[in-house]
This record gives sequence, structure tokens and C-alpha cells, in this order.
Amino acid sequence: MDNVLVNFQSGIDRLPTELQSEEHLDEVEGIFSLMDPIEGAIEAFHRITEVADAYILSTAPWNNPSAWSDKLLWVKKHLGEAAKKRLILSHNKHLNKGAILIDDRDKNGADRFEGVHIKFGSEPFTNWELTTIHVLHLLGEV
Repeated sequence: MDNVLVNFQSGIDRLPTELQSEEHLDEVEGIFSLMDPIEGAIEAFHRITEVADAYILSTAPWNNPSAWSDKLLWVKKHLGEAAKKRLILSHNKHLNKGAILIDDRDKNGADRFEGVHIKFGSEPFTNWELTTIHVLHLLGEV
């Protein structure tokens, strides 16, 4: 979710100034409830779910219990029924099966995912428009 569907910086910007310099910002209680969607992410998720069995696979910081519920509430608020019961929180992404993983990093097992790993934010997947076109192509939809 973070920096793929969710603009992490938008959460930081909403924190009180004294918390914005914390070393582990992902461990600040409530930060995940403050974040906006990345431009085009909501539309892309809905477009992809029209043709694929899509899930949201995310890692929640171990030392931030509110992150687990905040991520669920974010999905419900921004993705609605299309994402109902489609959120998986895991520190071991490689244990999940699927054809495509869209993630911005290689951490938490993303580098060992058995399907295609699209590294969101890197060339040529710098935005959701380009990423969606590629995903739909991989799925044989364009």
C-alpha cells in the first residue's frame, strides 16, 4: 500500500511538527489513517479488479499496532466493496501466490515473489496510468 496506493508523505505532512522528525515514522501511532491515495491509484485498482482477482498485500509495522487497523480502515474508505476481504497484511510477501505483485520495494519478500514483480515508482512504472497499461497487457486485456 505505502507509496503504491497510499501517499506516505501526505501522512507525514499531517503529523504535528514535533513528530515529523521521528526516526521511524511508520511507527507513529495513527500515521496510516492520515494518508491520501496516490494519484490514479483508486481508479487503477478498480480497473484491474474488473479483469483480475486483485488483492492488496501490505506490511504493517510490527511496533505500530494502530497501523494494522488503520490500513484496513483506509482500504474500506478509499476502495470500498471492490476490496472487501481483499487486504492481506504480511511481513513475508513471497509466501503469497499470484501472477503479478506491484510494490515499490524489494523488501519483505517482494524480491522473492514467484510471479512478475512490477516495481512501482521506477522506470517505466512511474505512475498508475503506465502501470495499469502494463498490467492489463500482462493479463491479455490490451
